[in-house]
Amino acid sequence: MQPGSRPFRQVDVFTAEPLLGNPVAVVHDADGIADGTMHAFTAWTNLSEATFLLPPTHPDADYRVRIFCPGRELPFAGHPTLGTAHAWLEAGGEPRGTDIVQECGVGLVRIRRDGRRLAFQAPPLRRSGPLDETDVDRIARGLRLRRDEIVGHQWCDNGPGWQAVLLESAERVLEVVPDPQILAGLDVGVVGPRESGETDLEVRAFFPGNSGVTEDPVTGSLNAALAQWLIGAGLAPERYVAAQGTALGRAGRVHVTADADGIWVGGACVTVMDGAVRLAEQA
Repeated sequence: MQPGSRPFRQVDVFTAEPLLGNPVAVVHDADGIADGTMHAFTAWTNLSEATFLLPPTHPDADYRVRIFCPGRELPFAGHPTLGTAHAWLEAGGEPRGTDIVQECGVGLVRIRRDGRRLAFQAPPLRRSGPLDETDVDRIARGLRLRRDEIVGHQWCDNGPGWQAVLLESAERVLEVVPDPQILAGLDVGVVGPRESGETDLEVRAFFPGNSGVTEDPVTGSLNAALAQWLIGAGLAPERYVAAQGTALGRAGRVHVTADADGIWVGGACVTVMDGAVRLAEQA
């Protein structure tokens, strides 16, 4: 590789078929890259997130990762966690134990290998409990819903500060047309059950973007927090599959399992691009 070049992979997450999941840019060997360069590169990729692999600082971790979305660094995000683990393994990474242990802003996150899928252990919620009624009213207006169409709501903050609402059906979730001005500045998750088919729930995620609101194709952090809420409240079974990205022409599949060790959120990953990226070290 040329001077300043670093190995790079772009991984599609929550899909085994390229171009149907949520891509993440993964920069290997990221020591020495300035924070400003990480921000600039993330914005340049035009993806929802980019990650930077670094040596661990915790003795129990296999690697450390910094996760960026345009304009901010995230302490945790789900699809970047799985995509980074996939890239690390593909580059020859060997976990010290049975599970992969990732170090990131929320601490240590365990990742299991389950056949062709990877699954991360949902991190503890930073904030939970019902939303304020003023927030629910704003979200209802921002999703162009009547207030009574929201049948449940909850803080689902596990790093990203998701505010989640439950609708009566997957079909109603797919009909939502957000108002970017009303939802500006909010991280909003929408979920609804499906009565039959290969998936059990439909999920959509809206977060701040350059045009006011951006929809995420498939969102691991939101699905992790939704599982903690819905399974804990008896609103979802301990094993289910959520669909996300349908409204964007994607076919993301998020596999959720609850066991004695916690809640695990998994999916397939596939590398779509690999090569090198030129990012100079900090002067």
